[in-house]
Amino acid sequence: MDEFFTYFRIGLTHVLDFKAYDHILFLIVLAVVYQFKQWTKVLWLITLFTLGHSLTLALSAYGILNVNEKLVEFLIPFTIFVTGLMNVFTAKKASVGKENQNLFFALFFGLIHGLGFSNYFKVIIGRTSDKLLPLLEFALGVEVAQVLIVLAILLIGTLAQSILGVNRRDWILVASAIVVGVAFEMMMNRIFW
Repeated sequence: MDEFFTYFRIGLTHVLDFKAYDHILFLIVLAVVYQFKQWTKVLWLITLFTLGHSLTLALSAYGILNVNEKLVEFLIPFTIFVTGLMNVFTAKKASVGKENQNLFFALFFGLIHGLGFSNYFKVIIGRTSDKLLPLLEFALGVEVAQVLIVLAILLIGTLAQSILGVNRRDWILVASAIVVGVAFEMMMNRIFW
């Protein structure tokens, strides 16, 4: 049971680590287009991201997939940038319920985000033969942390719209534009060529 909580806690802190805020930024641009009443899509969003993240993490842990770390460190903010930019360009559509593109981004870009943690995860699990259980425990921690972050994003969006009177389109535009700016700076700091 202690081992379960070890890997669960590592997954939880992986997402909630404010020093490594790229995960949080990606969750912001993924979730900002949704509202509480779309809770089923929001759950799919979180789960698809965890699935993508876990798949490449598993492939890496089993030695099936090895990638250039500098490339991955650049691609992570690139995924945030692209998702945020798409939100900016489609904010009007998203504000009337056309936000399905972010479900695709959650899965596809989740694959890239999983690679960003793969080297560290390989060190944590070492050469143990049973990698599946630690991967599942870690993924559960990631999932719970993502639910907490996305709930906070939805709550902030709801408060901004209901108390401050910000319309949904503007909420999506402003939140996404801020994240796009931060992601662009991260990309420039991680140029690998």
